[in-house]
Amino acid sequence: MQLKSVRALGALFVAGLAALVVAGCGGGVPGNSVADVAGNPITVQAFNHWMYVAEKGNAEQDPGAPIIVPTDPPTFSACVSQVRKQIPALAKTPTKTISLDCKNLFTSLESQVLDFLIKSYWYQADAYKLGIHLTAAGIQKELATQRTAEGLTTATSFNAFLAESGMTDQDLLFRVRVSKLYAELTARLTKKVTPAAILHYYNTHQSQLGTPESRDIRIIRTNTLAAANAAKAALTAGGLSVSDWDTVAKKDSVDAASKNNGGLLSNVAEGTEDAALNKLAFSSPVGVLEGPTHGTFGYYVVEVFKITPANLPTLAKSTALIKELLNSQFQTAAVTAVTSTAKKNWQAQTQCAQYYMIADCDGYKAPKTSTTAVGDNGSSAAG
Repeated sequence: MQLKSVRALGALFVAGLAALVVAGCGGGVPGNSVADVAGNPITVQAFNHWMYVAEKGNAEQDPGAPIIVPTDPPTFSACVSQVRKQIPALAKTPTKTISLDCKNLFTSLESQVLDFLIKSYWYQADAYKLGIHLTAAGIQKELATQRTAEGLTTATSFNAFLAESGMTDQDLLFRVRVSKLYAELTARLTKKVTPAAILHYYNTHQSQLGTPESRDIRIIRTNTLAAANAAKAALTAGGLSVSDWDTVAKKDSVDAASKNNGGLLSNVAEGTEDAALNKLAFSSPVGVLEGPTHGTFGYYVVEVFKITPANLPTLAKSTALIKELLNSQFQTAAVTAVTSTAKKNWQAQTQCAQYYMIADCDGYKAPKTSTTAVGDNGSSAAG
């Protein structure tokens, strides 16, 4: 996880807090905290700090935009003051309007920030239970590696990055810590790609690994059996030449896709046409006029002109691709399992204060409706 990826909090599991010590289950949320995970509080100070980091990242998408950080629900009076001070054009906008915009911005940022803070506890707690430990030296080494990769090798460049992101060096160390623990958890739940798994995939996904058989066919589709028999007779009398197909298709066929092309349908794969037509086309040899057969969309007369056999690479030639596909699948499954396991283990012990309830919190209920407001000038006052 690279340092500069902190712009978007969505992919990070970070918290500007001291290292987690798994404690006993708490009896609620302390007054100076927004949430409590199994007796480990997430303080208002830590929460507000990462709200600022999140909004700093958002502001980078709009250089010069003011940094508005709403941290005082439910009235957001401090946020209203921020808006009026930093955006003079909104100084006379009604308090109610700005307050609602502050609320919307708070909800947007809070859902990101608190999710990370809570999940940071969850993942550390699961790592602790599994005996996964990291050394301070190892974390420092990883941070140094990331700084080098990002070109932040001097004190000047590193301090500039900290100022730009709103983080501290301790935040970065903690971020590295949680990221590495998360990677360890994911690795433990990632299945190994075995020869048996590769063989099973090869046998059950052959249509995806190779090219299935296809056929070039010519058809006449009519609305009645009598019209289909008449078309078949005309084709037979003419000797089934291409010119005969051109003439009869234009005269008798009601299939818009092929009637003006001599009834030709090229590279037809099995299962892609009307079931009755498919059955006849894929059971007939080349050069034999078949039908009529009755399908969903009418009566068909069919001749197979060309068969292109299926092309399936050997298992040996497919192994590298299958291994890559399975590795990706197993990695995705492990990522999902890490979060679902952590949620199962800790959500019931995750208590959130009023105004800070998100989906991670015990007892959370999704709101029925949401409201978006804009300022008098048509733009969001707080954004």
